[in-house]
Amino acid sequence: MAEPFKNLISPATVQHMAQHLGRTTPGFDAERFQTLALHQQAELELKARILRIADALAATLPPDFSAACDAVEAALAPPLPLDAHGEPVTTEAALHPQGLAGWSIWAVGEWVARAGVPLDAALWPRALACLHALTQRSTAEFAIRPFLQAHPQRVWPTLMAWVSDPSAHVRRLASEGSRPRLPWGLRLQAQVADPSPGLPLLQALQDDPSRYVRRSVANHLNDIARDHPHVVSGWLERHLPDAPEPRRQLLRHASRGLIKAGHGPTLAVWGLGVPLQGQARFSLDAAQAAIGGGIGLQVELLSTSDQAQALEIDYVVHHARERGGSSAKVFKGWRCQLQPGAGLTLNKRHSLRPVTTRTLWPGPHRVELRINGQTLAEAGFELRRATH
Repeated sequence: MAEPFKNLISPATVQHMAQHLGRTTPGFDAERFQTLALHQQAELELKARILRIADALAATLPPDFSAACDAVEAALAPPLPLDAHGEPVTTEAALHPQGLAGWSIWAVGEWVARAGVPLDAALWPRALACLHALTQRSTAEFAIRPFLQAHPQRVWPTLMAWVSDPSAHVRRLASEGSRPRLPWGLRLQAQVADPSPGLPLLQALQDDPSRYVRRSVANHLNDIARDHPHVVSGWLERHLPDAPEPRRQLLRHASRGLIKAGHGPTLAVWGLGVPLQGQARFSLDAAQAAIGGGIGLQVELLSTSDQAQALEIDYVVHHARERGGSSAKVFKGWRCQLQPGAGLTLNKRHSLRPVTTRTLWPGPHRVELRINGQTLAEAGFELRRATH
């Protein structure tokens, strides 16, 4: 069985933090810090463990915020290295021998946000400078969001300055920390309503030399697409023509949600707006399947065109709900070129194993075949409870 995710924050993590904070903070009560941070830790999930450590930091770091930031920064490990593509180099060691890094940084960032946001504006640059240091040892994407929510006009100029920072970690933070809908992070409702403040930042970073940074830009644009699809389709119209290959990959990743949703303007930009010219047959390999198993999908295509056709083929599963009705989920199928007058057969096995984000219920399920945003065929099956 896999190790529980919450154990990324463990007694060893707390002891490691106490050791390195103790060597950089005169008068730091390492024993009290550990007592507070470890109180009932075994009963807590990951986020609660992080919050408990942040409480312990607030109780034991120097009361002067600037002095506390100095102590934290002195306890940090060297910045995490990046590979030739600008991606973080992962290591097997959970605890860095030279100082704080990795998962403990999430807790330190939580302390910076809690302590820093209520402070006078004169101390905000000190808080943001601390996040600048923290993100180079893990990430400060969660910690910067309360600052951005509380006073965006103070934070955006700093984020724009960071787009030219020498560190890819910091440049990524400018994009990742300002995403409207960052998973696990505070939702930035002002950004959800109006993403325009972040667009100059994304334009400056979309050709960043680091793949790590460009992936964040793609995810930021995909967030925007959920609420403002026209903004992203317009972005594609301006920035896709003659784009170098790294930017094309970024924009393709940024378009993934709109392509799955069959958004016409986005499909058109990618040359996928033309309906299939030909025939499509869709079938399942069984009329019944069990939860925990799978079901086979087969697509048979026949072109009636004298031109090659670029096809984006997805399928939509309408899952039965516990109390009746259904809910739809789009899954990626295939991306292919259908040659003039040619036939093509595609096969895929769809998993019916429950996942943490979706509970499967017995009952009738319907599957739609969607090609270039258009539903062309469908089939159905009955989902049964697993038999043991």
